[in-house]
Order: sequence, then C-alpha cells, then structure tokens
Amino acid sequence: MKRALSNICRHIPPGIICLAVVGGLFGCIGWRMGVAPMLNTIMKTAHDLLINTVFYLMAICVLTGALGRLFVEFGVVKLLEGLLRPLMRPLFNLPGVAALGAVLTFLSDNPAIISLAKDKRFGSYFRKYQLISITNFGTAFGMGMLVLIFMVGQGFYAEPFIGLAGACVGCIISTRLMQWMLLRYHPELDSAEEAVEPATHGAEAEMERAPLFQRILDSLLDGGRCGVEVGMAIIPGVLIISTLVMLLTFGPGAGGQYSGAAYEGVELLPRVGACLHVVFEWLFGFSDPHLIAFPITALGAVGAALGLVPSFVQAGWADGNAIAVFTAIGMCWSGYLSTHTAMLDTLGYRKLTHFAIKAHTIGGIAAGIATHWLYMLWGLI
Repeated sequence: MKRALSNICRHIPPGIICLAVVGGLFGCIGWRMGVAPMLNTIMKTAHDLLINTVFYLMAICVLTGALGRLFVEFGVVKLLEGLLRPLMRPLFNLPGVAALGAVLTFLSDNPAIISLAKDKRFGSYFRKYQLISITNFGTAFGMGMLVLIFMVGQGFYAEPFIGLAGACVGCIISTRLMQWMLLRYHPELDSAEEAVEPATHGAEAEMERAPLFQRILDSLLDGGRCGVEVGMAIIPGVLIISTLVMLLTFGPGAGGQYSGAAYEGVELLPRVGACLHVVFEWLFGFSDPHLIAFPITALGAVGAALGLVPSFVQAGWADGNAIAVFTAIGMCWSGYLSTHTAMLDTLGYRKLTHFAIKAHTIGGIAAGIATHWLYMLWGLI
C-alpha cells in the first residue's frame, strides 16, 4: 500500500502538490475567517510586525553589531576567549580555541562559526569529528546578545540570564551527542586536521597602528553596517513565519467576529497545545497553550520567534519562566533548521546534517527543561 502511494505521488507534478497544500491551508483559514478578513489580517499583521518589531530588532542588531566589532578591535573578545578557554575541554570536549567561536556567534549569528572552521590555522587544533561538531557548538549561542537585549527590553532582567545558563546546558548536550554519533557511525573522523603554521596578519597590524579615534569610528561603523545586514536578513523570516504563526495562534476579535484587524486568527496552535499542555507544562513550565508557538517558530528563525514575544507579554500569557525558557530555546535553536545544512555543506560534510539536527533538537529541548528547573530554583532563593 505504501509503495503504491509512493508511486502515485512520484508521478504527480510538484506544482499540483504545491497548489493543493497552499490552497488547502489558506482555503481552510479563509473558510473560517472569511477571505476578505483573512487577507486584511495578513497584510495588517505583516505591516505591524515590520514597523513595531522588525525595525526594533534591526536597531538592536546595529547597536550590538557595533559593540561586537568594538570588542573584537580592542581585544575584549580575546579576553573573553582566555577566560572561557579552560572550560572547553571538560565541558564540550573541544580545544580551548573553540571559545572564540562561542564569543563570535554570541555577538553575531550562527554562520560566524563557519569563517573560523574554514580557517586552516584554527582547524589545526581540532580532530575532524570535533571540527564538525563545532557547528552545533556555535549554533547554540547564535544571536545570543540580540536575544538577551530584546528580552531585557521587554522588562525582564534576571530571567534572560537564567535562560543563558540553560542554553549552555543545551549546548553541552548537543555538542557531546553530535560527537558521540560521529564517532559511533564514522570512526574514521577520529583523526587530526592538517596542521598549518600561523601566518602574520599585516592588515591587523596596520589597523592597530591607526589613530585611536579612527579605530573606534571604523569599528562602530563597520559593525553597525553588519548589523544592518543582519537586520535586513531577518525581515523575511519575521514577516512570513511570524504572520503565519500568529494567524494560527490568535483568535477572532471582540465579540468573536473577524474584522480583518491585525493579530486575528483561527487558534489552531493553542488547540494543539491544549492537547499536549500537560507535556509542555511538565517539561517547560508553560502556563498557557499559546506559548508553544515560540519554540515552533524558533526552529526556523529566532528573529521571527522574538516577534511573537511582545504580543504574548501584552496578552498576559508569558510570565518570567516563559521568558527564561524562550531565551534558552531561542539561543540554542536559533533557526538551526535553516542554517545547519548550509553550514555543514560549506565544510564539505553535508551528508552528516541529519546527525547535527538530531543532536541539536535534543539539545534545545534539554535547554528548555534545564532553564525551567533553574528558574524554579532561583525562585526559592
């Protein structure tokens, strides 16, 4: 029976399947809301997200990008690397230089780890399986500063840092599990990378000889420019994914009527969450079924997931525990479904993507669980 269905699906043109899925999804939503209210809600929700969420996130990206580049220029990153270096081997089974990857991805985004991993001098400190697992390690801290500052901007102060601790737990589990799977199924990867002699960095030395004011100004402007690029990059995810998620999360307007206003929807995800509420309440301490929308969205884009938070806070669904768990899951997953494939493909190990995704899925869940229990412990102090 399965083989017959497979053969039928193989002979159906992809365009027909695409039209059926899209038509079925929006046909059901339009049948519930009405076509005109549905279209108005989609446009108004996307517009409100663009004005009130995306530009806010872009401003944070510009400021954190400038600060991050300033930290790189004046040695703060090297200082942090030196402080974190002793923790790398016992916690993550990685050489000390891997701390640099954690700091850079925390200040920027997941792909920052690739520029390091492709550097032969950097890679020479690793065995092959360790270098591959660094994609999991770096992803767990991607956009960390952006997530922390955004949560603090929502009026929560201790909770985001509890989430940071939980993200570290998830990172340890994800990285270690990835290494275990690589060694079990590909033992040939337990070999050293090619050693490369350190090269002199003439450009860096030249930069250090520049006047102090010029170095500060160049760092701020270059970092801010990179922040603009990151801010532009999150626009599609926030507008497309968040709009769809909110359409499936929120309900009708006042009086149970659909008026076409922003943030109306069919409440599908809360119904799913209600069925699984006992599980999510036990794992993450979620007090409302609407909150499952955040981890689902974070799988594809953490920027889009952050776009949900102001509405959750305003509706009274998100408490301190939820913010802490959101921070941990947002940092640890941070859109890994859309980045792991590209990252491992860049390193030449695309065939190992399924190992990375399995390990990171478990790591993200572990981060949320650990954060929930850390938050409860913090509440007892």
